[in-house]
Amino acid sequence: MVFTWYSEINNSDEIEQGDMIPDCPIVIPPSKINVGDEPEIEIKLIDSIILSQSCDLANNKIQIVLVCPYFSLKTFIESLPENEQSKKAIKRNIENLRKGFLPGYHLLNKSEENNIEDYIVIDFRNVYGIQIESLRELAKNLESRQRLLPPYREHLSQAFARYFMRVGLPQDIIVDGY
Repeated sequence: MVFTWYSEINNSDEIEQGDMIPDCPIVIPPSKINVGDEPEIEIKLIDSIILSQSCDLANNKIQIVLVCPYFSLKTFIESLPENEQSKKAIKRNIENLRKGFLPGYHLLNKSEENNIEDYIVIDFRNVYGIQIESLRELAKNLESRQRLLPPYREHLSQAFARYFMRVGLPQDIIVDGY
């Protein structure tokens, strides 16, 4: 049985978890803000995917929608450190990404039928918030956008939760005698 990864949404302000919003404007505050100064902000356009729960979006339970950037697998590979650029290292990184061993990232499939020509990498390390009405207006003005479908949407949500629920221990367990 084949499960479709994406559906195409046209000129709709309905948004759900897993909706891909290209060129989403994100507010970037300055790295340093002095008390009393009016901070200068930067607006950055990112290709983003919605991570807030669909039920919260549909029932207007939130005002700020969580989004994360996404980019092509090619871009991910090009951004690897120089010592990770060998064919063997690239293959290992792709396999680790595919298996979920790189918790800050999540891999989505490509789809010729939806004009997604390369695999997509979601970056959980950078989470942004955008006002829900602004996002709905952006979505409505997009002639075409992609929506990640179940069960892949739930898999994305699970990977996002796993990334945020990690706990760093002050001391690792060392097992001796076995």
